[in-house]
Amino acid sequence: MDSAGARRSLVWLLGTWGLTRLVLLLYVFKVFVFPGPDVTSDVSVIYQGWFEVLRTGTFPFGDVTWQYPPAAALAILSPALLFFLDYASAFFVLAFLADLAVLSLLLYAGLRPGRSLRGAWVWGAGVPLLGPTVYARYDVMVTAVAVAALLAGARHPRAMGALVGFGAMLKVWPVLLLVGAVRRRAWAAAGVTVLALAALFAAAMPGAFAFLTFQRDRGTEVESLGSLVFHVARQFGWSGEVLLNYGSVEFLGPYVSVVSTAALALTGLAFGWLLLWRLLAGRFVTHTLADAAFVAVLMFTTTSRVISPQYMVWLVGLAAVCLCFRASPMRVPAGLVLAASFVTVLEFPVFFAHVVASDSLGVTLLFVRNGLLVLATVIAARELWRSSVSGAEALPLPAQATRTKETSVPS
Repeated sequence: MDSAGARRSLVWLLGTWGLTRLVLLLYVFKVFVFPGPDVTSDVSVIYQGWFEVLRTGTFPFGDVTWQYPPAAALAILSPALLFFLDYASAFFVLAFLADLAVLSLLLYAGLRPGRSLRGAWVWGAGVPLLGPTVYARYDVMVTAVAVAALLAGARHPRAMGALVGFGAMLKVWPVLLLVGAVRRRAWAAAGVTVLALAALFAAAMPGAFAFLTFQRDRGTEVESLGSLVFHVARQFGWSGEVLLNYGSVEFLGPYVSVVSTAALALTGLAFGWLLLWRLLAGRFVTHTLADAAFVAVLMFTTTSRVISPQYMVWLVGLAAVCLCFRASPMRVPAGLVLAASFVTVLEFPVFFAHVVASDSLGVTLLFVRNGLLVLATVIAARELWRSSVSGAEALPLPAQATRTKETSVPS
């Protein structure tokens, strides 16, 4: 693309981002009312309730809805930085700034030689597809840390490791970013960061690890892949029920434990596949780190007992990092994630009552959204395998082989 074309693309990107984010802010500040349940109540009720407990120097370990690692306290307490705003307003502003930080990182990466602005476009378009839920959860803050970690990975493995460790103590899943890391310094820095933060929180605040018990006791949430069994079974007289349980709407009743166990087994199989890939992978180029992280988080999200709408923010962010690299094979999976994001906002919050009721509209939306995630996972895993495992595809042409050698990441 010539310089004039690049400038036009950048102007359109910034204009799109600015306009869509203005609309999101108008929704969370309730200038406009978004269809369905009020997604901002988690901030004004749940988060603010945790804030009041955390500011006393202890974790809300008596509240089963607290299911996060100890560093999540920093995200919940962060609105105190904007002391001139009420809690909810401050949180929305900080979520907006985290969104802006991700865009800035993707622009910095995408404007470098040999990179692409496609990643920034994925983020710019993907976030508004999820609706105001993005600014009403702290996941966008965690995603900003994860994006920074991946973009730092090739040149600054220690910085990547420290960011991954911090991200893992915010919401666990960023530890999966290390799947494709080939430098031991990244793993060591992550381990040191996790241990240091764990020791600090354990010593300073009671109840730092109570979340482990609450996560263990969760059931099958109504939006998960496994929930489709019960959505269909309800049409044939299944005797269970749908209740708010451990902070989410879950199925309770006969065979729920069996389906939950099956979901854990699928997650175990996903871990086994990733381990096999890591043992056999022989080609690590500049985009492999991001591609592997995207595949790992896709696998663990899709097989989870819970697929909350905010989980899609993680996938959009990682897909965006992949597409910053022109050679990344993740274009189709990234497109499927964007499509799944649009269906997600339809199933929650717009038509969530239909999902809870297991009627034809609700079940159809879930089949489509979860089907898109399964398809994205399968295609992404196949592309990662083909691009990095020796013998998985034909050898590259000499010119391609030269470029691969020049962009290889040393171990």
